[in-house]
Amino acid sequence: MTLPAKALPVETLPAFLGVTRSLTGKLWRDRLDARGAAKALAIAQRHQLPEMLARVLAGRDVEIDAVDEFLDPTIRKLMPDPFTVTQMEVAARRIADAAVRGERVAILGDYDVDGATSAALLAWHLRHCGLDPLIHIPDRLFEGYGPNVEAVRALANKGATLLVTVDCGTTSHEPLKEARRFGMSVVVIDHHQVGDELPEVDALVNPNRSDDLSGLGHLAAVGLVLVTLVAVNRELRARGFWSSEMPEPDLLSVLHHVALGTVADVAPLIGLNRAFVAKGLIAMRRRDHVGHTALMDVARLNGPPEAWHLGFMLGPRINAGGRIGRADLGVRLLLEGDISEAARIAAELDRLNSERRVIEQAAEAQAEAEALASLGLEDKGAVIVTASEGWHPGVVGLVAARLKEKFSRPAFAIALEPGGIGTGSGRSIAGVDLGRAVRQAVHDGVLIKGGGHAMAAGVTLRKEKLADFRAYLETALARDVADARHVNELFIDGAVSARGVTPAFAATLNRAGPFGSGNPEPVVALPSHQLVYVDEVGQAHLRLRFKSGDGAIVNGIAFRSVGQKLGNALAEHRGQALHVAGSLAVDRYQGSERVQFRVIDVAVPDEGPATIR
Repeated sequence: MTLPAKALPVETLPAFLGVTRSLTGKLWRDRLDARGAAKALAIAQRHQLPEMLARVLAGRDVEIDAVDEFLDPTIRKLMPDPFTVTQMEVAARRIADAAVRGERVAILGDYDVDGATSAALLAWHLRHCGLDPLIHIPDRLFEGYGPNVEAVRALANKGATLLVTVDCGTTSHEPLKEARRFGMSVVVIDHHQVGDELPEVDALVNPNRSDDLSGLGHLAAVGLVLVTLVAVNRELRARGFWSSEMPEPDLLSVLHHVALGTVADVAPLIGLNRAFVAKGLIAMRRRDHVGHTALMDVARLNGPPEAWHLGFMLGPRINAGGRIGRADLGVRLLLEGDISEAARIAAELDRLNSERRVIEQAAEAQAEAEALASLGLEDKGAVIVTASEGWHPGVVGLVAARLKEKFSRPAFAIALEPGGIGTGSGRSIAGVDLGRAVRQAVHDGVLIKGGGHAMAAGVTLRKEKLADFRAYLETALARDVADARHVNELFIDGAVSARGVTPAFAATLNRAGPFGSGNPEPVVALPSHQLVYVDEVGQAHLRLRFKSGDGAIVNGIAFRSVGQKLGNALAEHRGQALHVAGSLAVDRYQGSERVQFRVIDVAVPDEGPATIR
């Protein structure tokens, strides 16, 4: 007789430090299961690495044989043949033709950091080829995103025979038809999601088109421009274009642009992107580029730049021109060779960024109130859609991002114009494809136009369609949002005590960087450390100090936590022992270094000694 087979019990990993529900409602998990822990041990032993670094690598699925390449990513090894990208060969030949013939080339870019760096990189190369390209960055308020018929006509009237759009153009069917009617060739270099219909252009270089097998869909537009220029250099080399009088430009000398655009566009830091950013940060540390140096100076960046500086200090200043000032200021700064003029432009961008903060804070407060009223006491609703006639269109994306962070669900902020048209931006959470829902809403007639990525989207709609748009998103995304929000876990790489939090320890973890989207910053836990100091500082931040059992102190900060769950928990547990989770950053001031613990969550320890997995 055959006995019925019994299912093997599935091992459920215990909570890290026993935290099943933190003070912000999260379940703490060890990033490594038993197999991952075994891989970490093997990595540490084979490559003679510290245990915590090995855990970080294993937690990011780095294979044992790939550790050396991960710790030192090189563009030479990771750069594919550019011609694997669909229509890249056609694009490279057409741009090379323009260089050989001395044509007037027009560059049209998006008004964000990726667009600005893409336009600056392409313009730098064309100038190196002896051309004087026209550059047009659309005004966010008066022109909106991407190419428009009026801009195309103006560029054609200035003698442009080749139009290259960067970080835009994939869905700009009518404006690009207009360009061809004016006799211009059109090359689109873009990475945004592609619809069913492709624009009528000479070449659409977009690794996210359905017939592209290059595997480069994760690149930001600026990275794709660099890959395109590798192909252009090759084409011009084959034609004998380069000479002692006109040497081939060194593309590795402008990785500053690629790093900044990649990080600011939140492109995943994997593969080639990670190499771009790693080597670009090295280039920025040399301070040999006039525009980038002026930007770092005006941002008061002390010490060598890291990836988070690009995303939170440098990128917002480039963006400020496109948001509330002159859209082309960022490109002008990145192409400026005069130190004094670069300092002037950077100062103007810094001023605009400060102005942007004030505008953003007012809109954010109003949007939060509207969101709270919409969700109600029962916190019901899959998606937040807020709108107002008083908001500046340049800050709605930032407001949407804040709403998404605060309420843990996709959020839209829409600026309503006097004519009854609203333009807005949305930000999503992991596991919810916002771009797809927006494109379908356009198809179904709910929106006038819209598009974007899985994590971010832009929309244009009529005011009277606001309620329809809310209802549409609730229906389309309710299940995905519920699934995504069901798992509220915080993955932790390991534990350390305050005495072990040193600049050397932080430097060890940073070897696994640069960190960002796709390569998350290591999260470490301080087990049972006493919160000995709490004080509000800056714009809703909390300055903190934690003490370990042996008396060692570590300084901490909880960004934008005042009035939030985290800030309330810290204020209520002053003087008590807490498990603390966060990341490490090195604070440099007047030649000295100290580590700052950036708190992201806290939990009350269970009775008895904590167990560290």
